[in-house]
Amino acid sequence: MTNSTAIGAYWDSQAGSFDDEADHGLRDETTRAAWAARLESWIARPAADVLDAGCGTGSLTCLLAAAGHRVTGVDLAPRMIERARAKAADAGLRARLLVGDASAPPTGDATFDVVLSRHLVWTLPEPQAALAEWVSRLRPGGVLVLVEGRWGGADQAAEPYGAGTGVLPWSGGVGAEALVGAVRPLVADIRVEDLGGDERLWGGPVTDERYALMGRV
Repeated sequence: MTNSTAIGAYWDSQAGSFDDEADHGLRDETTRAAWAARLESWIARPAADVLDAGCGTGSLTCLLAAAGHRVTGVDLAPRMIERARAKAADAGLRARLLVGDASAPPTGDATFDVVLSRHLVWTLPEPQAALAEWVSRLRPGGVLVLVEGRWGGADQAAEPYGAGTGVLPWSGGVGAEALVGAVRPLVADIRVEDLGGDERLWGGPVTDERYALMGRV
């Protein structure tokens, strides 16, 4: 079994309960409003073309679409995309939602004003290649927005999708210092915003490292 097959199967199996996490489902109005405010601060108006790489069940995709952006969401897990499409339809929102490898999105020659990825790069077998690919999809002046963290300390399973499925370079998450080092050669400007102290985003207090990285090309 390849990494991509194992990863897709794993997240397919998680789709039914994925939105139970406060920051995934955004079911609480306070949490949803906190994420909407952050997105508004990171993604300038007027309406932008946004690629949501690893969109999961589409919660951020829907927030972006509701704000007037033109959004393409990509996820490897078909059941995640099914739920994202249902969520957008139920809300009367328009978004393009595609099943595919978020590290090499199946969007042809399309370019974007923003590439957004939340809590994805730690799951990728080749995160550096994905970062370069995402930056290549940005228009001049475009912004790469990465919402990431280091989950539960440094000691994580080397093969989180099962024995024989491969070692992930950033299993357990990636700290801001390491991600800045990986992104800096790809962009002209970079900044990091701490998110760990805003418990509204997570549905309660967190103790691990959480942040957003913005890189402008």
